[in-house]
Amino acid sequence: MKQFTSLDEIEDLEETVVALGNFDGVHKGHQELIRRAVNSAMVAGLKSAVFTFSNHPKNVLAQKTVVKNILYFEEKAKMLADLGVDYLISVDFDKHIQEMDAESFIREILVKKLHMREAYCGFNYRFGNEGHGSPETLMRVGLELGFGLHILEPYMVRGMIVSSTTIRNYISNGDVDQCLSLMGHYYSVQGTVVEGKRLGKSIGFPTSNINLDESMVTPANGVYITYCNYNGIKYPSVTNVGVRPTLINDDGRKNVETHIFNFNKDIYGKVIRVEFLERIREEVKFDYMEDLVGQIKLDCLTAAAYHGIINRQ
Repeated sequence: MKQFTSLDEIEDLEETVVALGNFDGVHKGHQELIRRAVNSAMVAGLKSAVFTFSNHPKNVLAQKTVVKNILYFEEKAKMLADLGVDYLISVDFDKHIQEMDAESFIREILVKKLHMREAYCGFNYRFGNEGHGSPETLMRVGLELGFGLHILEPYMVRGMIVSSTTIRNYISNGDVDQCLSLMGHYYSVQGTVVEGKRLGKSIGFPTSNINLDESMVTPANGVYITYCNYNGIKYPSVTNVGVRPTLINDDGRKNVETHIFNFNKDIYGKVIRVEFLERIREEVKFDYMEDLVGQIKLDCLTAAAYHGIINRQ
């Protein structure tokens, strides 16, 4: 898959079938739309393309972060490549594009730059200055310029419309077990392992700690059954997300602490990815340290039983 990060990079593309949208999370509805675009391109002998923005338009317009990311860009790009996309166009939602009217967006970018012959979009797709462009705009201009349009109806799971907003809400509320059915994969966070308080190690349950990326949606504070991905291998684990309210003189910053079962590698400074399966409990402030230690041991036993393993530590 060839990637473009600015419109200036795009020259002499072959004719394309373009999937349009933000595709944050690349959930099952997004996957269906992109599969159809890819299949249509293959049948017609064209190239498949995804057009999206590297920054969320709502954040640009609000001049602050109001929408947090579900996927890291690298994850999104890999998923799109795995779906068979030929071109990924992920450009900045800058002032030029922000002020471009809907018809100019179609004519100057989609048709002139991307050589679009067919477009795929969701029923609620909006574009152009102040979001005035809609699927109806694409249909009208398409009839004039000769490109086809396919509008996908809402994608449903268990009678519910799948949307990035719904997924963000599930994550923020700690209902991470709902993400798999909507996304087709577990919600995850990643980061470089940093030095922690070493409380877990002192009681026989060492943790790998990562700081949270503020641009990403983060799970509600609590303890979760997880997998930890390191160096291409997935390990059963249990993870605490929170501010460690029981510890005195802690900095109060939200972070992720993962205990990896039956694992003894030194991974300080290494990148890990933590997949969230299910929340065991909310974060609690204990009056006594021994109560916290007892609860940590119980959480580890609960997670070990879920994973179907025996904790040998």
